[in-house]
Amino acid sequence: MSKITAAITGVSGHVPDYVMTNKELEGLVETNDEWITSRTGIRERRILKEEGQGTSHIAVPAVLELLKKTNTKPEEVDLLICATTTPDMVFPATANLITAEVGAVNAFGYDLQAACSGFLYALVTGSKFVESGQYKKVIIVGADKMSSIVDYTDRATCIIFGDGGGAVMLEPNTEGLGVQDSILKSDGTGAPFLHMKAGGSRKPATIETVQAREHFAFQEGQQVFKFAVKGMADVSAEVMERNNLTGDDVAWLVPHQANKRIIEATANRMGLSNDKVMLNIHKYGNTTSGTIPLCLWEYESHLKKGDNLILAAFGGGFTWGAIYLKWAYDPK
Repeated sequence: MSKITAAITGVSGHVPDYVMTNKELEGLVETNDEWITSRTGIRERRILKEEGQGTSHIAVPAVLELLKKTNTKPEEVDLLICATTTPDMVFPATANLITAEVGAVNAFGYDLQAACSGFLYALVTGSKFVESGQYKKVIIVGADKMSSIVDYTDRATCIIFGDGGGAVMLEPNTEGLGVQDSILKSDGTGAPFLHMKAGGSRKPATIETVQAREHFAFQEGQQVFKFAVKGMADVSAEVMERNNLTGDDVAWLVPHQANKRIIEATANRMGLSNDKVMLNIHKYGNTTSGTIPLCLWEYESHLKKGDNLILAAFGGGFTWGAIYLKWAYDPK
């Protein structure tokens, strides 16, 4: 019997309609378009403005599109994992809200939180359920409404983040396609450099924490940049080396869209030219768990069956990792 691997058989994405440009941010904090673009590569980002809407309202359209594209009935879905840092609420899980909304009545679901590396963690986790032979259709969602935890008086963070997300379908494959290898890492000593100060069980919400603006993402940019460059580059090079891949063998780098300079440093370490790097940070900014599926969605028409892809990310906590996968289908 051929070995079962977990292959991506479809991808979808969704971003809110509202476009927040660098020019708009100039009216909120002391910054300008040239400064933001030169340091991050970001020109605009999408923001979910509608009252009472959360991450699930980004994920649901993506999942519905995915079901349609893969000719999957909602009741055929076995499992849905939602990678997110901004769940609709502490409980129930956003994954369960999504399955209910799309009609996936036979699926169980749960959320996975690993900051910007969440989609990678979820993809590897979901692949194990498929590889074991237990499940046939597993949906991995990566989505975040980062505007809900961004302080728009803090120049260090508000220029970076946006809202958006995507989803992929994982199904069994016996052709040797799909997820081939992965390296996932974490180091909690990085927590002081990128975290949210209040709102958890250690420091529950009070009038004082709200007034002190402690329910927003806090980032010490230089430290995060330094760790991210090394982390993403190291694991990407390592997963290539242990699978005997050179830059010529890799069709695409699918990097987390945090900062264009971090992406370029990772590509250089891998020996890849810029035309092999998926890039949409200029349009969407950093959507945290949403960046990698949004890249796959936008570049889907460029992917060919058998292409070698390296997915790489770095996130708060710190978390980071890389996945080597072989693309499983040709453009439709």
